[in-house]
Amino acid sequence: MPLWHVYHPVDTYTAQQKEEFAADVTQHYVGAGLPRFYVVTLFHEVPESSFLIGGEPSNTAVRVVIEHLARQPLDPATRKRIAEELNRLLAPHTRDRGLYCEFHIDETPRDLWMIDGLRPPPEGSEAEQLWARENRPVPYY
Repeated sequence: MPLWHVYHPVDTYTAQQKEEFAADVTQHYVGAGLPRFYVVTLFHEVPESSFLIGGEPSNTAVRVVIEHLARQPLDPATRKRIAEELNRLLAPHTRDRGLYCEFHIDETPRDLWMIDGLRPPPEGSEAEQLWARENRPVPYY
């Protein structure tokens, strides 16, 4: 599951812009073979007085915390490529709009993750493909 926390100034994104942002995030992971419902994007509005960069209030900063649970590649080249892809994905929603953007990716071990009481199926398995087709967790044991 990719879980995106997007911290941003109040009124930075309209409801439509949030949907478009989340759709781009979702499509990125679906394109990598993940079930659509794995992708969760949360928008957190932060007042300028509570969003400080270097100790100074900011109304132009966006901070994104990405949690990866479904995939954790070990190869440094793959990890670099993923970070670069996500950087490009973020640009139209942040930097291209004149916003300062910073992000990082946390990885949670797959064995510490459950969805609706089920352990997610192995990566690339028939069960994972079933979850993608059904767009929901399905018992597969």
